[in-house]
Parts: sequence; structure tokens; C-alpha cells
Amino acid sequence: MEGASNKIVHRDEITDDAFPDSADIPEKYIRTDEVSAGAVVGEDDAYELPIIDMAKLLDPDSSASETARLGSACRDWGFFQLTNHGIDEAVIQRMKESTVQFFDLPLDSKNAVAVRGDGFEGYGHHYSRLSKLDWAESVILITQPVQDRNMELWPTNPPMFRDALEEYSAAVTKLMAKLVGSMAADLGVAPAALQGAFAGKRQSAAIHRYPPCRRPEAVIGNTAHTDGLALTALLHADGTPGLQVRRGGRWFPVPPPLPGGAALVVNVGDILHVLTNGAYRSAEHRVMVNAERARTTAVVFQDASVGGMVAPLPELLAGAEGGEVARYRAVPRSEYLKVRFSALAQRKGFLDGLKL
Repeated sequence: MEGASNKIVHRDEITDDAFPDSADIPEKYIRTDEVSAGAVVGEDDAYELPIIDMAKLLDPDSSASETARLGSACRDWGFFQLTNHGIDEAVIQRMKESTVQFFDLPLDSKNAVAVRGDGFEGYGHHYSRLSKLDWAESVILITQPVQDRNMELWPTNPPMFRDALEEYSAAVTKLMAKLVGSMAADLGVAPAALQGAFAGKRQSAAIHRYPPCRRPEAVIGNTAHTDGLALTALLHADGTPGLQVRRGGRWFPVPPPLPGGAALVVNVGDILHVLTNGAYRSAEHRVMVNAERARTTAVVFQDASVGGMVAPLPELLAGAEGGEVARYRAVPRSEYLKVRFSALAQRKGFLDGLKL
């Protein structure tokens, strides 16, 4: 989500004819071969995305067992649903409502905060990769630290949008600090070691709407990818499915939100994969579109680094008690961005290129 990537991964402005309500889909969206790449697990296959209870992670009586479940989820799936996360229900509801209300606005109102020139923030298409577009409209904004925000691109319509995102961003920051503390316990390092890699680092938000498409078999809402930053939290603003996670060479649909709709879907990103020396898995995922219903989500991405480097935590490596050999080379944060987004633009794998 960083501005350093804007000349590698381009964002296009949304036009009136962007998402036609017909079966006549512009060629710039057609990606039938990608949609059909890899088997999708059917409804008859029994599986369950791991569910982690934040309250149990924080309760001394259940912390050990729930921490083990968290570690297993991060190692085996790289994805889990997080319940009882502690974010106030009213904060969640305002974020959902403001997200839906923004995308319901007329196009000229949304384009008041359109992406500008070679910029990366603002409203526009998700990404442009090799001249193909995702079937999605998005608002991408830097949310933390406060001084990095470009408030000119924060919507003022609907009126509650800014306050809703401000509250939600702050709440997710606190939640991630607690969650990372539990991850540190699972990894066998002091909480401060992993929390310090996250503290004060940039956070960004991507608010997505995937419009209905008459030919869902021909387009992709979000290209298959791994997340480039460290930790991701996704909030469903509605119950429309579409997210799929690749595991064992097959695509597993992520079920609709748990009853109540307040659960978050959390996943490991590439930087956390490297920080944990490959212990935690950054899983490939994608979003498919629905023929009849829009899908709307609010996604928060948290950055991390160790002394300005993307590298395995020193506390996990040889030299520390019970340490291991580094499996990934250390790269400066600025170099990491360039290499990572170049691979993204070309739809190439990334983590393998950092392996030692």
C-alpha cells in the first residue's frame, strides 16, 4: 500500500463505464484462464478455517491452549477468523456503514477523492497488472502514523467516514499489538521482540467494493497474491462470500462472517513470514466476484521491520538459545518495497527470491 510502489503498480481512475451491468465485459478485465487456475474445494469437502478467540488468548486460564491454536493457524493456514477481539461493536458498525455508504454515492462524489497522477492513495481501481484490471473499486489510504496521512484524500462524504476510519484504525492498532504479543509467546520470544518490530510502523487501509458481474467466470475481484506487509485484518461489511485461500494447491473458500458479523479475518503477510524465519505462512489468496451481489470489505494492513530491515528476528536465530539458521536474507525496507512490488506487477512469486 506504500507510495514507493506507485510507479510499479499503477492505479487507474474509475469512469462511468467501468463496471458494465451486462455480459459484454471489456477485454481489460477478461482473465478466464486465471479464474480457472487451480481446483476450488467444493461444499461437500469438510474443512474449517481456524477460529481464534482473543478473549481466550488474554485469559491466563486458557492462554496456553489458545496460543497453541493461534500458532497452528499461522503455520498451517496463514489465515484465521478472530472472535471476541475487543473492538467496540459501535466502532465496527460505523466502519461498516460508512464503507457501504461511500460506495453507494454517485461516481462524481467518489471521484472527489480520486487517485491523482502517479499517486497511490485515494479512490480508483484496485491495481493494474500487465494491462489487466481487477473487478474492484477501492479507497486506499495511509492511516498511521497520523502525520503520514493525506487528509485531502480522506472522504468527507458520508460525513461519518473520517471519524469511523479514525476510530477503527486506532482500535485495530491496539488489537494487533495484543495479537502480536500472543504470537511472540507461541514463537518462544519475548513479547517486546516482536511487538517492537510493529510498534510505530505504517498502517494503511484498503476499502474495497467488488461490484456484481454478469460473467463472474471471466473476471477476478482481486488477483491471486500474498500480502506484502506483515499482518492483515479484514472486516466484512456484508455477507457476500468471495475470498479464497490457496492451501495444498487448492483454493479454499473462506466462509461468510460468523454470526453477528463482527469477527475479523486475519492473515499473515510476507514480512511476518520473514520475521518468523518462515515459521508462519504467508498464504496466497484471491477474491472472486458474485453474479448478483456486491462484496464490500474494509482491510487494514500493518507494516513491520527490524532496525529498518526486513529480516528474521535475531531472537529466533543461531546465537540465541535454541536458535536456528536464517532462511531468508535481510534486505533494507526501501529495497524490499521495490523488489516486492515489481514481482507483484509481474505476477511472480516473491518470498522464494529472499531464501538463502
